[in-house]
Amino acid sequence: MDAARHLLECDVCARLSGPLLKRGKTEDDEVRIRVKGDPDIVEARKRARQLAAHSDFSRTDATLLATAVSEIARNIVRFAGDGWILMTLLEEPRKGVRIVARDNGPGIADVELAVADDFSTSNGLGLGLPGARRLMDEFSLTSEVGQGTTVTMTKWRSEG
Repeated sequence: MDAARHLLECDVCARLSGPLLKRGKTEDDEVRIRVKGDPDIVEARKRARQLAAHSDFSRTDATLLATAVSEIARNIVRFAGDGWILMTLLEEPRKGVRIVARDNGPGIADVELAVADDFSTSNGLGLGLPGARRLMDEFSLTSEVGQGTTVTMTKWRSEG
């Protein structure tokens, strides 16, 4: 029997396959962006907004998410020169977006200081790590000097 033909022609298999395929992640559930320059920062911000809209975030929360992603992407470009951002839609324990940003840059010697409010390594006008931490519901940063930095942050959709 030709299994591929059977799956295409069998009514029972067709009824079963739809719900099974919906259970897995779709391409719209996950976005990976290489971050090397300013255009990538813009793209990461845009894609974060799209994921937030897909998950029915309020406009305010979508803006907060996009701003935090933009700040983290800007840090990758400025301090590491190259990295990536992975954005994933979450369904459990409720709807949200998880962001994992990773670079192989110089790392951060004092992580606690780097995320402290009112701290800036560049005296810039951006929000930086402290601002991104404030905008998100969950935030963690791990870094090793000479090995790079990973930022993991989550924004949950507000209920109501």
